[in-house]
Amino acid sequence: MTHILIAGGGIGGLATAVSLARNGHRVTVLERRDTFAEIGAGIQLGPNAFHALDRLGVGEGVREQAVFTDELCFMDGTTGEKVAGMELTRDYRDRFGNPYAVVHRGDLYQPLLTACQGLDAVELVPDASVERYEQSATGVTAHTTDGRAFHGAALIGADGIRSTVRAQMLGDGEPRVSGHTIYRSVIPIEKVPEELRWNTVTLWAGPKWHFVHYIIGGGRYLNLAVTRDNGATVPVAGREAERSHVLGQFPGIGATARRLLELGEGWREWVLCDRDPVPGWTEGRVALLGDAAHPMLQYAAQGACQALEDAVVLGEVTETAREDELVQRLEKYNALRRERAGRTQLIARRMGSELYHPAGERAKERNAMLSALSQRDMYEKVSWLHGDRAFTDSGTGGER
Repeated sequence: MTHILIAGGGIGGLATAVSLARNGHRVTVLERRDTFAEIGAGIQLGPNAFHALDRLGVGEGVREQAVFTDELCFMDGTTGEKVAGMELTRDYRDRFGNPYAVVHRGDLYQPLLTACQGLDAVELVPDASVERYEQSATGVTAHTTDGRAFHGAALIGADGIRSTVRAQMLGDGEPRVSGHTIYRSVIPIEKVPEELRWNTVTLWAGPKWHFVHYIIGGGRYLNLAVTRDNGATVPVAGREAERSHVLGQFPGIGATARRLLELGEGWREWVLCDRDPVPGWTEGRVALLGDAAHPMLQYAAQGACQALEDAVVLGEVTETAREDELVQRLEKYNALRRERAGRTQLIARRMGSELYHPAGERAKERNAMLSALSQRDMYEKVSWLHGDRAFTDSGTGGER
């Protein structure tokens, strides 16, 4: 049984711990925070995420708190008209083998944490922020900021978009600041008028902004996320935002969307960041995973989904691997995943500029294009992403 270290105890890190442990490894998860918990708001899970969760053995636990949405609705945010909708009920589920759902991030995190806690092969270590690593021909040592050293046969950097493991491996500087600011709020469903409690993921697209909302927490909350292309240049993460400031960012928003936006309270803001795809996520016995490997904007709703895919593939390609085989197995994981995750990064970026934020004639052209699509057309467009069960299809026939 080989011993593998994981830097980062978020969704990707815990999913990787479960995957590696169930494929024959002993795992130590080093988490920088003083507790294992997930903060944040709503998250969307495509069928590919559920395929991954089922292979990790936690799919049913996530389903218990998930809200299975009926439709992805694309609305014109200024006129209030419905442009297009992708139905997510029987035909969609039959085609892709699993539902599309929305959950609170904590309701995804907790089943993964419970699974880790139930595995003797997984050790969870809080207050252990990895600042650097050293490796030799036979192993890796992860050094934490408080002076401790942890030894293993390999190290997986699952420590997020500002990964210290990536910084040492690739040295590619700070993430790219997108210039987009997102404001998030989660409110009790009791505060939402009955006529606005839609079982859909609804997106209102306006000029240089868009607004997404959906029900989470098993139906107990409404998640609100509104994004402004405001040219922000400085990263911000979770800063409190005044309600009046948020409402003032969207003067042209339509009446129904405005009603929903005005329900928000306790707003927090983030400036969105990502990185360009890179071909290499490994260095000897060290590999990157999730946002540390391929951070992406939220616009394709695939960040967590791709991290879960990474975890499954990594666990399966390292199954039965001896310590002297790990370098080759990590390189195989990288080769299997880089094209798919890299294409998803670029598509997420393009969706913001080409679908969600156009104005004037470009917005009219977008509306005409989307409204002309049949349900079958829409399913075809997402098939490579939502329908792949090997988690290796880049949807480009080998070209990106």
